[in-house]
Amino acid sequence: MCGPFVLGQVSDRLARIPVARLCEASRVSAALLLPYHCGRLLVYSALGAGAALLGLAFGNLVWFDRLSAVLLLLAALLFLGHAAGRLSGASARLLPWLERAPPGWGRSVAALTRRIDRTHWSGGLLLGLALGFLPCGFLYAALAVAAATGRPAGGALAMFGFGLGTMPSLVVVGLAGQAAGRRWHRVITVLAPAVMLVNAALLAAMAWVRAAGWS
Repeated sequence: MCGPFVLGQVSDRLARIPVARLCEASRVSAALLLPYHCGRLLVYSALGAGAALLGLAFGNLVWFDRLSAVLLLLAALLFLGHAAGRLSGASARLLPWLERAPPGWGRSVAALTRRIDRTHWSGGLLLGLALGFLPCGFLYAALAVAAATGRPAGGALAMFGFGLGTMPSLVVVGLAGQAAGRRWHRVITVLAPAVMLVNAALLAAMAWVRAAGWS
């Protein structure tokens, strides 16, 4: 979901660089988009802390003492749904919210970001803050894991790690551009289901360990 936003920003930044100053270093600097990613990481960390607080609040109730294992299992199922969708497309048809944001939410964020001045680093930061709220299945799964920590610091750290994990592929997309970006996308299309299945298995194992601790 973030790929088109990254490509748009990189293209815009490169277009403003004079031809005489255009070099490999300027391309790398444009593709890094550090203010944008800092904004995303701030939002993800805040969402993770909030999800952990919510999980802690419910976890203290009698009927929600097993919430952490349930959340980990939910995250595992979301990753499994993503993997199935990449392999067959079935989950994308049944659960379209796994792959894209709700239209109304997307339009609201687009209207907000159009007013941002992207010629300054603060504009990139604001853009990251705004786009960090775009929901997707990966974000839901990561928030479920953050909520399962039951600690605001743990939830923030989990989501910070999630944000860091998305950065390398986005930087590659920014560096590669449209044509190479499509080739990178084909590689990701092949590898992603396996990675998602591994994540689903690990999260399910963590849920099992939590569940075993009740007995």
